[in-house]
Amino acid sequence: MRKETQNFQAETKELLNLMVHSIYSNKEIFIRELISNSSDAIDKLKFNSLTNVELLNDGKDFKIVLKGDKDKGTLEIQDNGIGMTFEEVNENIGTIAKSGSKAFLEKIKEAKENKDLDIIGQFGVGFYSAFMVADEITLLTKSPLSKTTVKWLSNGDGTYEIEEVENLEDLVRGTKIILHLKEDDKDFAEEYRLKSLVKKHSGSIKYPVMLGEEKLNNEKPLWKLDKKDITDEMYNEFYKSTFFDTENPLMSFNFKVQGSLEYNAVLFVPDRTPMDFYTKDYKRGLQLYCKNVFIMESAENLVPEYLRFLKGVVDTDNLSLNISREILQQNNELSKISKNLEKKILGEFSKLLKTDREKYIKFWEIFGQTIKFGIQELFGLNKEKLKDLVIFKSSFEDKYVTFKEYVDRMPSDQESIFYVTGESEEMVKSLPKLKALKEKGFEILYFTDRIDEFTIKTLSEYSGKKFKSITASDFKLNEEEAKKDEDLEKENKTTLDKFKELLGDKIAEVKLGNNLGSSAVAMTSKGEISLEMEKTLSQMPGNDKVKAEKILELNPEHPLFEKLKNANDEEASDLLEILYDQALLIEGFKIENPIKFAEKLNKILSK
Repeated sequence: MRKETQNFQAETKELLNLMVHSIYSNKEIFIRELISNSSDAIDKLKFNSLTNVELLNDGKDFKIVLKGDKDKGTLEIQDNGIGMTFEEVNENIGTIAKSGSKAFLEKIKEAKENKDLDIIGQFGVGFYSAFMVADEITLLTKSPLSKTTVKWLSNGDGTYEIEEVENLEDLVRGTKIILHLKEDDKDFAEEYRLKSLVKKHSGSIKYPVMLGEEKLNNEKPLWKLDKKDITDEMYNEFYKSTFFDTENPLMSFNFKVQGSLEYNAVLFVPDRTPMDFYTKDYKRGLQLYCKNVFIMESAENLVPEYLRFLKGVVDTDNLSLNISREILQQNNELSKISKNLEKKILGEFSKLLKTDREKYIKFWEIFGQTIKFGIQELFGLNKEKLKDLVIFKSSFEDKYVTFKEYVDRMPSDQESIFYVTGESEEMVKSLPKLKALKEKGFEILYFTDRIDEFTIKTLSEYSGKKFKSITASDFKLNEEEAKKDEDLEKENKTTLDKFKELLGDKIAEVKLGNNLGSSAVAMTSKGEISLEMEKTLSQMPGNDKVKAEKILELNPEHPLFEKLKNANDEEASDLLEILYDQALLIEGFKIENPIKFAEKLNKILSK
């Protein structure tokens, strides 16, 4: 029988060196490559048997078998696929210039006979990844077209031995690879490690992967099943086991897209924000598979930043992978999948908003802030596709409303969408101006998240209606009210100028304000920076000097206004200081000097 010692082809030597030292960022990937190659071999056998049924004489019970022995420091991977002849081993293992799987894939494309057959990768390339963990590899293979078994042996030093040997009882057909593991890598022979790696990297290979009597994979993964066959319990179990969560997901989506764009996806919205969600350590992205083979844990490009809370799996057959199957090359198919996924997900959220308001509200209360950030990012690039998903609590029954619902019930003479900002719903509902406007029948949106105003600044308007803060200095319900305020301020100009002088640089202006109800005073602002924006920005490093232009509004119908007008300068100054601090407290600011405030208050009360 033949026996030879051969040198690796020059290109193969170079690949082997790269494989061990550069191509793979994680050496555990070798298990995926070898199992994928075994799957290839079974695919080839099934395809060739379409024209030569005798190839299956040795059985149709296809499987891939793993066997680890830590004491010996060996790991075996065996399949009962097509196997190789002496010449094929030389061609496919000794050289990378010709790839059995690549040539076979071309053959399938030409034949177009069996759409169920998948060719996972290029056999003979991923094989070399095993040298990352093994200092010697033995390959035994038996082709149904050959009478003898072929043995291939190499320690990766640039040469290999190949010979024909006696047939083995446990290798009637197929290939067995024996890895003699490096001292530091013998844990790859341990049962727990093999189970973990197969589940992670090859858990959806379509042939059984066996370790002893235990099957480690699910040949038909959840995302390949018909939707009608998947129960809520199956979705929940898959989510919890795959993404290591103890709670069921809030909701799940299952997409099967066919045609010019083809992929399967199962996505989940968690029931809570992950602990590291708002930290730099959080990794967004979906698990990416190509033909059931795990490619990437977190493919960021599959979902936009504002959908980073999504967990899930995407599987497609049409990806251009580099030699390691580990890093995606620039791929138009992936970009198309991403855009299609985004559209489908937003469609599902829109549908949920209409059909299950309660569940949508729960989703919004968990991840609504992320959607609002999505409106702001990239200078509002996504605002048109996201604006109808936004909901806010409002003074109309204190329930969540969409912008469309608000606009649809606006009075015909109302020109703007009214909102009020504050640190909590309870706080904004207690504001005198809101109470007064609500009594007049106007609906006000509650902005209690510190990014809300930044969000609507990006939106600018909805359905032609501008957003207007009821605490803005130029807020007026209508022209009639504006004219009334203007006349009143002209009458009291001298008094208001005097009050401004007494308060100094603390405020930009003193005005008279309607819609204050029973309150004597209110704080408003003018310009681009609102009161709530000042509070938000002040918490960011370097922004402590960013201030809103504060305006003190006095209620002309309150008794204190008359008292102010008739007071001497000292009394007026003390009372204005108290009213100024009061207005700050109402808006959620800290007063500048609590002791001084108490002293002046006691002084006024004692008179």
